[in-house]
Amino acid sequence: MVRLSRLLRQFLEYLEIERGRSLKTVENYERYLNTFLSFLGKESPKAITDETVREYRLWLNRRHSGAVSDGRAETLKKKTQNYYLIALRAFSKYLMKRNVSFLSAERIELAKIPERSLDLISADELSRLLSAPSGSDLKSLRDRAILELLFSTGLRVSELVSLPCDINLSSDELSIRGKGERVRVVFLSLRAKETLRAYLAKRSADSEEALFINVGKNRSGGGEKRLTPRSVERIVKHYAIKAGISKSVTPHTIRHSFATDLLQNGADLRAVQMLLGHANISTTQIYTHLTDRHLREIHKRFHDKRR
Repeated sequence: MVRLSRLLRQFLEYLEIERGRSLKTVENYERYLNTFLSFLGKESPKAITDETVREYRLWLNRRHSGAVSDGRAETLKKKTQNYYLIALRAFSKYLMKRNVSFLSAERIELAKIPERSLDLISADELSRLLSAPSGSDLKSLRDRAILELLFSTGLRVSELVSLPCDINLSSDELSIRGKGERVRVVFLSLRAKETLRAYLAKRSADSEEALFINVGKNRSGGGEKRLTPRSVERIVKHYAIKAGISKSVTPHTIRHSFATDLLQNGADLRAVQMLLGHANISTTQIYTHLTDRHLREIHKRFHDKRR
C-alpha cells in the first residue's frame, strides 16, 4: 500500500512541475490537504469514504477561524471551507489518474455559499477617481498611470505589480501571465498609454526593472523598489477618498468597473471572460444580472400595461 502522505508529496510536485502552479498555490494545497490527513489519522486511501468526508465537512463547519466577533470565536466561513474541499477534490482526481483507489471527486460536495456581491462605483465616481492624481510630480504621474492601466486592462493587482518597465508602448496590447500561469492578452487605451509615457519619461534616470516602483521618501534605502499589492491598495484607497467616494474602493473594484463597462456597451460575455483571465465562464457570470439590457428592455416594454 502506498501511504497517503507519500501520495500527497507526489501530488504537490505534480502541481508545481506538470501543472506549473505557483509556489504559493502549492503551499496552500499542502496546508489544506495536511489538515485533512491530520483529521483522517490514517495512511490508507481506502480509509476515505462518504462518511469520512461527511464528518470532515462537519468538523470544518465547526472549526474556529481564529477571529473573534462580539466576544465569540468565529467559525470558518463557507467560502474558506470550500478551499479545503476543492483541494481534496483535486487530490482525488490526481489519484484516480494514477489508478489509486480513492473516493470520486464528484462525491465531495462543496458548501453552499451566498451569491457573490460586487463592490461597484458609478461612472461619475470612476471618472473622479481616475482624475484624482492631478499633479505633475513623479508620484502623481505614477498613480495616474496605475489607475488608468487598471481600468484599461482589468488587471488583477498581482498582475499589475509584476509588470516590467520595458513594456512596448508602440503596441496597443500586453501579454499577461495570470492565475494558473495562463497567458492572455490585454489592451491599452489611448489614455493609459499617454499616462504611462508621461510617467516613464519622468523616471527615465533610474534602472529599476519594475514598471511601478516606490518614489519619494519611500524609495530611500535598500530592498525591493517594486510596489507591492498592498501598496497599490493604499494608493487606490487614498484617491477614492480624495475623489469624495464614501464606499470602499480597491483595485478589484476597478476590475469590476472594467468588466461592467464592457458588458454594458454590448461586449460578449465570453470575450470578457478571456480579457479578465477567468478559467470558467461561471466566474464571469456574476456580472450578467447587472448588465443584461435585453431583460431590462423586455420589462419596460411588456410589464404593467394597465395604465
